[in-house]
Order: sequence, then structure tokens, then C-alpha cells
Amino acid sequence: MKEYLYVVTPFLAWLVAGILKFLINSLRTRRFAFDLIGYGGLPSNHSAIVSSMAALIALKEGVNTPAFGVAIALAFIVILDAGSLRKQVGKHAAAINQLNSFVKSNQIVLRERIGHTRIEILVGILTGTSVAYLIFIFASIFIPSK
Repeated sequence: MKEYLYVVTPFLAWLVAGILKFLINSLRTRRFAFDLIGYGGLPSNHSAIVSSMAALIALKEGVNTPAFGVAIALAFIVILDAGSLRKQVGKHAAAINQLNSFVKSNQIVLRERIGHTRIEILVGILTGTSVAYLIFIFASIFIPSK
């Protein structure tokens, strides 16, 4: 039964981060911010997902395992991508949108908010590790070991 935690944990981290992002965006805009669901924003869903898996592996198997090494490597790649490459894609989208406005093109407006700030990434990491910790505690109390 506890093996399912490796599937459930990143899904719950994604869900919690998504709900938090929706609530934060809704409070900021003073309306239901369904149109702001997606890439970018606080907290980072990507950071929450990968950090939840790394944290769960660390808690269940320890930090001296190959699985933890792989999880940390994947987390670094995803987090660096969220803070740099995807942020640059957002800047490119803004420049393309600006160019399209000058030529009065009927092109689709590109989404400009794609990457994450360091704070958004940090809150994503905190969200993911918190979800993993809570699931680890819940499982150790309520799910019997074999």
C-alpha cells in the first residue's frame, strides 16, 4: 500500500500548489482567476511536484540512495528550467506580442507569464516538501507496514 505514495505524492503536491495559485491569484485580482491558471505564478507547480518526490524519497529511503540522487538531479533540472529557460520564453512572447501590436496583426496573443521568480520557486519547493512530509506522517500512522 505504501508504494502508492510515490504516485500520490506528486499528484497531491500539484493539486495543492494549483489550488494555492488559484486562491492567491483570485485574491490579488479580486475575482475568480480561472484565466490565470497555468504556467507561472506563486507557487511553482513544477517545483512543488519534483521537490515532493525528492522529499518523500529522502524520508522513506534516506539520502544515501540512488533514487534520491536521481530525484535531486531531476529537481535541479526542472527548477533551473522554471527560473531561467521558461522565463526567457516569456520575454520572447512579450516582444512578439509587442511587434504584433505594431503591425496590427490578428495573430493570437502569446502568454507572457511563463517562468517563475525565485520566490515562486522557493514557495513551490516548500509546498512540495510540506506535502511529502504530511503524507509520510499520515502513512506512518494510518497505513500498516508489511
